[in-house]
Amino acid sequence: MSQTQIKLEFNGRKITLVGTAHVSKESVEEVKETINNINPDCVAVELDEKRAESIKNPSRYSQLDLVKVLKRKEGFLLLANLMLASYQRRMGLNAGVKPGDEMIAAMNAADEHKIRCSLVDRPIQITLKRAWGKNSFWGKCKLLATLISSAFSKEEIDPQEIEKLKERNEMDSMMNELSEYMPVIKQVLIDERDQYLASKIWESEGDNIVAVLGAGHLPGVQAYLEKLGSGTASSNVSEISQLPKPGIAGKLLAFVIPACIIGLIAAGFVYGGLHAGTQILSTWFLWNAIPAAVLTALAFGHPLAILVGFIGAPFTSLCPFVGIGFCTAIVQALVCKPKVSDMESLQDDVNLRGFYKNRILRTLLVFILSSLGSTLGTFIGGADIIGILQGL
Repeated sequence: MSQTQIKLEFNGRKITLVGTAHVSKESVEEVKETINNINPDCVAVELDEKRAESIKNPSRYSQLDLVKVLKRKEGFLLLANLMLASYQRRMGLNAGVKPGDEMIAAMNAADEHKIRCSLVDRPIQITLKRAWGKNSFWGKCKLLATLISSAFSKEEIDPQEIEKLKERNEMDSMMNELSEYMPVIKQVLIDERDQYLASKIWESEGDNIVAVLGAGHLPGVQAYLEKLGSGTASSNVSEISQLPKPGIAGKLLAFVIPACIIGLIAAGFVYGGLHAGTQILSTWFLWNAIPAAVLTALAFGHPLAILVGFIGAPFTSLCPFVGIGFCTAIVQALVCKPKVSDMESLQDDVNLRGFYKNRILRTLLVFILSSLGSTLGTFIGGADIIGILQGL
């Protein structure tokens, strides 16, 4: 039996796990061969409905409504999706396959043999939102840095190195590194999904199931299936299928910081008079306005978006319900409306040059950088105001 396959049996019910590298020619062939040989009752694949649709429909981005994405506060999620997809796609170019080809092969083989096909992965939006929401501020910075570096990396990976990713020792080493560098990401992307995948595979109909999933999930899925088989675990995944609830501290902070800033500005007028109060007010305005406008300009934002960043940042910083990134990005999207060509080349343009050429990516860049500028201005401006008050 291949080292990329695990065969399990529970009271006569058979489950075969096939571990793949998502950009591997050998994985595509192994998946087709396994399904043809076993002829199972059900083929379970590591996809959710949206990812399955996106793999089958490469032109999906032609129907993208960027303004709606921004209104749903999913700008960062779209960017993360694009960066991850772009990285996998570059890896696949060297191997001569596209990301997800082995999943397409599994679904096609199931159709060919009239076999039930089950999508057993957690929705990607839930996974990304949980990964973002459960991270600390420092963890978010590391995640963002990792995504950016992967998007702009020009490293070429040899197809033989890709095949090594399916080996247990190579995969264990990568998982250990990920666990040390970003433990929350490992928990959400690997551990939680191992539980989710195993539970959905377990609930799939049929007594003979072939499950196609990334090789990194094999050990965890096997372990959880064995717990399900012994009755020591439940297949209920409702807890890890929901967005993490914001902590009380996080909710309070969104209101406390603006309240403190407003209080400091008021204190300037009360204890320092009109001159000191005006100085503090202008300090707050400029510390928020300038970084937001400069970073919007750095993203090659439209002059109107830069102006909105300059005028709006001092006010949105005091409002917990809307951020300046949303305002500048909406203006950018409305003034520089994406063209069909931008949508068609979206994944190809996830690189340094593409972020400025592609109108969709430039809008997302405006969103990220103007938000970053306003955040920096809030903390620096607040510290400067405290310094002024101490000098009164």
